[in-house]
Amino acid sequence: MRVTGTGHASMRIDTAAGSILCDPWVNPAYFASWFPFPDNSQLDWENLGQVDYLYVSHLHRDHFDAAHLKRFISKKATVLLPEYPTSELEDELRELGFTSFLRTTSNEVVELDGGLKVMIQALTSPTDGPIGDSSLWVEYDGVRLLNQNDARPTDLSVFAELGHVHAHMLQFSGAIWYPMVYELPNAAKTAFGKQKRDRQMDRTVRYIDDLKASWVFPIAGPPCFLDDDLWQFNDIHGDEGNIFPDQQVFIDHYAGLGYDNGVILLPGSVSEVTAETVETSHPVPDVREFFARKEEHLREYQARQRPVIEAAKASWRHPEVDVLAGMKRRIEPLLEESVYLAKGVGGPVRFDLVGYDGESVESIVVDFPGKEVRPYADEKVRYRFRTERALIEQLLHSEEVDWVNSLFLSCRFSAARIGQYNEFVYAFFKCLSEERLQYAEGWYAEQRPDAEDVKLGDWIVQRRCPHLKADLTRFGIIDGDQLTCQLHGWRFDLPSGRCLTSVGHEIRAHKAGADAPVAAE
Repeated sequence: MRVTGTGHASMRIDTAAGSILCDPWVNPAYFASWFPFPDNSQLDWENLGQVDYLYVSHLHRDHFDAAHLKRFISKKATVLLPEYPTSELEDELRELGFTSFLRTTSNEVVELDGGLKVMIQALTSPTDGPIGDSSLWVEYDGVRLLNQNDARPTDLSVFAELGHVHAHMLQFSGAIWYPMVYELPNAAKTAFGKQKRDRQMDRTVRYIDDLKASWVFPIAGPPCFLDDDLWQFNDIHGDEGNIFPDQQVFIDHYAGLGYDNGVILLPGSVSEVTAETVETSHPVPDVREFFARKEEHLREYQARQRPVIEAAKASWRHPEVDVLAGMKRRIEPLLEESVYLAKGVGGPVRFDLVGYDGESVESIVVDFPGKEVRPYADEKVRYRFRTERALIEQLLHSEEVDWVNSLFLSCRFSAARIGQYNEFVYAFFKCLSEERLQYAEGWYAEQRPDAEDVKLGDWIVQRRCPHLKADLTRFGIIDGDQLTCQLHGWRFDLPSGRCLTSVGHEIRAHKAGADAPVAAE
């Protein structure tokens, strides 16, 4: 099995029975904020795109690059389609000209022509990607590969049960806006960033330990930021709180833990994987030296992409759009239909929109209890977002249904909040369509408390994390009276059952040897 690195979470997998291209991303994403690093735009995409199969893991725009898919990827390719609750991914790919689809069933192996076997595991929580995330397992002639990309399964045993995995590709770097955009003192921002950086490294190693693959390939990150306004997010400033470490940083961390089976894939790197060995060639003489000169490469990359960034910025302004009226039209009908998400948010959310002059501000409130969008009335709000008016104009102009997969991931905003993180805020703004909202409401409605208890240290706790049902016997760590689920870093106070990370999500727990509390009728 030959694996060619094509940048970020993208790779081409070649076997004698066929080739699979995964998640090709080249063009900037999220309001021209994210770029793949290293630069992969100069690869021979005309040839790389001539494949038998295409796998797009999910609709995040650092995985789904519509312009690139349309221009370079063969429309004769059969799309390996995850089993998602909505048809959005298939619909988007059909619009780009793809006509052949293999609709898989989650966790079921499919044998393709020539003995090539694949299996896709689809994750379908409203908080998984934009209504879905997935992983691809591939087997040919006894060699097995798992492309986990940035999916976060609660359990990898379904893959391990199919036989020993030889190549494990998975995310290690950050892919979020926290804590950089929050209006916090620098010391606090650094501390929170370091915690997150440590957690994501720990989570990656935990997945690696679970699967025990022969070779580990860190992929799906980091993005780089070439706009001058966002340059500080690149991990080149010696900031221990930066959540975007690169592949060499992870490999060094991984080696420091005693592992020696890490493999870096640069764009253009080729790994020949067998059941016994991996042999990798790179497009540069020295990979470590390449990353040592990271800032130099980024500055050259920035110069090449500056016209692209400036052209994108010039396209966002739509002064003809009445933002208040547009938000009312888009959001108020969904507020009327929302039960679980609106209750979960539980208060007003404010948007401060900075005008073209860089000074004037229009403040608009999305009032979840009141089910309306209206001008700010000097009240206390749970969340406040500050961004350019032009960005909201563009979202309304383009009828964007997912503001997380556009505005928030762009990091082109600042945020403040009262109290804990509230997942329902972001879940709602990911679901600005009838189809998405109804799915999310139904998903939350179907959630039930986990009936099974397990013993962790001196505590009896429910087996599944209240957040996204991770198995706490594998991901739960107890320190004193607190439990941390390492899958997403959520923390719980065990004596009270209270979630310390977000609103809601109480956990059932009591001291071992003590009587379990009696549930109220």
